[in-house]
Amino acid sequence: MKAAFYTLGCKVNQYETQALSEQFRSKGFQIVTPEEEADVYLVNSCTVTGTGDQKSRQAVRRFKRLHPNSIVVLTGCMPQAYPSQANVLSQADIVIGNRDSEKILDAIDEYQLSGKRIFQVAPHETGETFHGGRISGFQEHTRAFVKIQDGCDRFCSYCIIPTSRGRVRSKPLGELEEELKRLQDAGFLEIVLVGINLSSYGKDLSVSFCDAVERACSVDGILRVRLGSLEPDHLTPEVVKRLANCEKLCPQFHLSLQSGCDETLRRMNRHYTCAEYEALCGSLRQYFPDAAITTDVMTGFPGETEEEFAASLSFVRKIGFEKIHVFPYSSRPGTKAASMPQLPKAVKEERARRMRAAADEMRKSFLTGEIGKCFPVLFETRGTNGLLEGYTPNYTPVRVCALQELCGSICDVRLTEASGDGCIGELIGF
Repeated sequence: MKAAFYTLGCKVNQYETQALSEQFRSKGFQIVTPEEEADVYLVNSCTVTGTGDQKSRQAVRRFKRLHPNSIVVLTGCMPQAYPSQANVLSQADIVIGNRDSEKILDAIDEYQLSGKRIFQVAPHETGETFHGGRISGFQEHTRAFVKIQDGCDRFCSYCIIPTSRGRVRSKPLGELEEELKRLQDAGFLEIVLVGINLSSYGKDLSVSFCDAVERACSVDGILRVRLGSLEPDHLTPEVVKRLANCEKLCPQFHLSLQSGCDETLRRMNRHYTCAEYEALCGSLRQYFPDAAITTDVMTGFPGETEEEFAASLSFVRKIGFEKIHVFPYSSRPGTKAASMPQLPKAVKEERARRMRAAADEMRKSFLTGEIGKCFPVLFETRGTNGLLEGYTPNYTPVRVCALQELCGSICDVRLTEASGDGCIGELIGF
């Protein structure tokens, strides 16, 4: 039998799809792309925004329309957060929440025997243990995402994640080390530690986020360790100093900001002030030379005045981020913010355009400032234009003209010009 996977959302979802695909393969399935004919189509959904829900529904309907005799499975965060919405999606033959994703293969066997639709979504409960599979590869990528943490206890007023993912759970350090050794044996030089609230790792195991980073850096064949999105208030001065001693840790930090206005942050139930966030950025840039600090910024949160937006825009410019993901606020039913007075869609999107314009300026300034510097670049692919493409430790995209087959290798490169969203470089020593 053939199975195809369609993944929406974050790096955690991508990891979980990889783990599922390995489980399917171990049961004799051939894994094909979603564009190919398959016996099973699995949609791993995202529900962070309304757009994620919409794309998940569209994917389920499209697969059933194009392949009416196939088995269509819906899993991930959307059915877990909004089971009633998932239940009425009749095109999904099997609906299973992310809590029970490891039971999908059994559900497929059951469906093949009975032909009856399966709906299985149990709510998350306090005291759950970590699960999410283990991987030994990562599709055709040069770097591998490794999920080490799940769930969130923060309850930001706009976020449905505590419902869709449950409370904080962490992968034991021994299991993490075993998984990384398998990836090392598979030839991976770089791994990315990911989680739903990554920096809360270890809260349930009486260990710390730093313990996980240090354990990852201790695996000999892994040459680079990169981090997923981080919550700023977890990164205390002690944590920053400890991370600075990890030589393999890449100096790229995605610190979720959401707003650069303290009044807005309070309504969001975020756990830091702009002054604290600014101090953290200064500390990271002090301890990590050539650090790149990236972030998320939301516009049009309920109650955001023009003055608050102006403060947020000014703060973003003050920090001088290397890259920003800007998005208009999306109301999520079941959250506190959904009951607050909402701003018009046009206002949210207009502010997003202004924030993106500032982000584009900062990105160009950062890339221009990289010209002339030399970095080790992990080459990942050769583009359609024939150029080798890879990333520096601070995640600057680099393209190099070279005849050598260097994909999967780390080579020194001098950056010579900024181009698009990255830089052009030349190999050193070749």
